[in-house]
Amino acid sequence: MKFLSTLCLLLFTAPCLAEDEAAVDQPTAPVRTPLWDGPAPVGGGETESGNAWITVHHPEEANGTAIVICPGGGYGRLVLGGEGHKIAAWLNQHGITGVVLEYRLPGGRHAVPLLDAQRAIRTARANAKDWQLRPDRIGIMGFSAGGHLASTAATHFDSGNPTANDTIDRVSSRPDFAILVYPVVTMGEHTHAGSRDNLLGKDPSSELLNLYSNERQVTDNTPPMFLAHAIDDTPVPIVNSRQLHAALQQHNVPTQMLELPSGGHGLNGYQGPMWDAWQAASLGWLKEID
Repeated sequence: MKFLSTLCLLLFTAPCLAEDEAAVDQPTAPVRTPLWDGPAPVGGGETESGNAWITVHHPEEANGTAIVICPGGGYGRLVLGGEGHKIAAWLNQHGITGVVLEYRLPGGRHAVPLLDAQRAIRTARANAKDWQLRPDRIGIMGFSAGGHLASTAATHFDSGNPTANDTIDRVSSRPDFAILVYPVVTMGEHTHAGSRDNLLGKDPSSELLNLYSNERQVTDNTPPMFLAHAIDDTPVPIVNSRQLHAALQQHNVPTQMLELPSGGHGLNGYQGPMWDAWQAASLGWLKEID
């Protein structure tokens, strides 16, 4: 009953929020820049000439929080509109800096997206002063396969290399929080097969399957997470979020999960009451963990 009451309140208020927010203009043109200065790493000490990109959307009045946004697309493409730049514009309306990550598609090179996500987090933290950010309020958000990338970044991180020549490499890649919306989480039984194949290849080892099943990688140092998932999501079953939520609880990591009664994968095409509900709930959660 408590969940239903909370969801009803969100559904009642969210459309009004969306209507008010639509009238807010983007204050400045977002800036798109390459993520890597020189050859980009692909793992194992190897590099390539390709690059990833970030587009930084600055709000008119920054509140100190930034979120790296990982669009979905099954690790085979990037949904940069509804799960990227539109999300950044929405965050801007609430004083949050949105950093849209155009991560490199893996094509079986499993380390590539994670390296890009870690670099994006480090870049935001290293530029905290110039971007009017708090270095302890750098989070990550992801949708579908982008949710897998975000949950990977939230469970696979390091504190930085203090002796690195590159000042960005000196800072931590640990996000301070993660927001996951209909995420792929596991590489096991309930995974999205296309995402798994694109990330790990057609015949991955048991070690890789375990490494990227992020419900198995939670520790006491994992950052707080908010999850939203529709119970009727067929391509990415809700058990992905439920398993991660349970693992977080077992390690006493602050977590909140919003189980939506409908909307399927993509929540009715990024619109409507289910879409509005997770947005309103996640903003409330961000205030709670501050």
